[in-house]
Amino acid sequence: MAKELKELTPRSVDYSQWYQDLVLKADLAESSAVRGCMVIKPYGYAIWEKMQRVLDDMFKETGHVNAYFPLFIPKSFLSREADHVEGFAKECAVVTHYRLKTNPEGGVVVDPEARLEEELIVRPTSETIIWNTYKNWIQSYRDLPILCNQWANVVRWEMRTRLFLRTAEFLWQEGHTAHATREEAEEEAVRMLHVYERFARDYMAMPVVTGVKSANERFAGAVDTYTIEALMQDGKALQSGTSHFLGQNFAKAFDVTFASKEGNQEYVWATSWGVSTRLMGALIMSHSDDNGLVLPPKLAPYQVVIVPIYKGEEQLAAVSARVEEIVAGLKARGISVKYDDSDNKKPGWKFAEYELKGVPVRLALGARDLEQGTIEVARRDTLTKETIALDGVVDHVADLLDKIQSNIYQKALDYRTTHTITVDSYEEFKEKIELGGFILAHWDGTPETEERIKAETKATIRCIPLEGDKTPGVCMVTGKPSAQRVVFARAY
Repeated sequence: MAKELKELTPRSVDYSQWYQDLVLKADLAESSAVRGCMVIKPYGYAIWEKMQRVLDDMFKETGHVNAYFPLFIPKSFLSREADHVEGFAKECAVVTHYRLKTNPEGGVVVDPEARLEEELIVRPTSETIIWNTYKNWIQSYRDLPILCNQWANVVRWEMRTRLFLRTAEFLWQEGHTAHATREEAEEEAVRMLHVYERFARDYMAMPVVTGVKSANERFAGAVDTYTIEALMQDGKALQSGTSHFLGQNFAKAFDVTFASKEGNQEYVWATSWGVSTRLMGALIMSHSDDNGLVLPPKLAPYQVVIVPIYKGEEQLAAVSARVEEIVAGLKARGISVKYDDSDNKKPGWKFAEYELKGVPVRLALGARDLEQGTIEVARRDTLTKETIALDGVVDHVADLLDKIQSNIYQKALDYRTTHTITVDSYEEFKEKIELGGFILAHWDGTPETEERIKAETKATIRCIPLEGDKTPGVCMVTGKPSAQRVVFARAY
């Protein structure tokens, strides 16, 4: 019965329901009592922690340090940068009072006498509070650059939510840096874009396209927004990380200046960049199948699970003694391993459970295996099994995890390659966009043409690619000159 309860809606039947089933049944997250918010369960949070640990190390390798800034932002701060406030105004949660009082009829009510003099915004992003702070930190060119990151939660009051992909509250990191020159700031924004690209490729096993957002799609208050765009298995794009060159917009809004080497007062140049728990959704939708999660070994909470097959305590003791040696050998190689010798579930149930949860390698060892000097090895990515010599299992598993990481990436890359096409006419574009995937097409660079395409096809410009074919052409819609092809797709 337990196995039946864990069956997933097939992707081919209802991709959205498959995703929802998988998040819930693999114990990653669930909806909370607060509308639009989620509870990230221990197994899901363990994956996020691995992501966080790797990214944090990558940030520190590039010279960044962690800090923490307030959750609340005075409403007046958001008003200082016009594009920024316009971009976030409809998503802001507002705190108006600071006290409750007991209701004579029971429960509590908001104390009308405790209204705040100025309302506070629950941060949708932290540029304003941070640049107000940087004003106190920066006087001279000697104070620059400032390279800060914070791990935090943010609130954007979304009306239509989906676990991990779009929730009213989510977890993320946001880097905020200050520089003496435009060149330094632009280099920083591109550097962090490539950090995200490397993380997606080397750890998430997820190929991404790097590029610049169009004016319509860029971050509110940015001069340029750089992005990594991934393609999910349903042919929709997912923006998976962004890095923004903010120019001097926030420095001017908060009057953050510094004395240059020449003694002139100049405005500071800025960047911000971030990834969020949306990466969990990207990880799920990039690799998983109708049997459950498929996790890249580098991000799996445990990379190997060992299940004993036994009858009676004597056989279990013999198997456990040998497993202890295997566990020690795997841990010595830096491999995370779980030995599941619990007696409340049968081996078949455990196999199905760990398959659902995407554990990369499963080992099964029984009394007969001990006699024959063998062990069964199952791969989650290919759902194949083999029997190997027990003595060589540690080396075999270490090598296998590398192969699985590589294979998962290659499979995702092959999918993207076969679902990326080039079109020249708008008629062909409208036909092909129904099939999903990335479409490379010429666009005349105007917001009007971009809006028309979006209104008529629901496709958006995901990015203007940094690499690839730069051949000029003519816009597929208007016939006007186009500097290069851009990437279109329907997106989450």
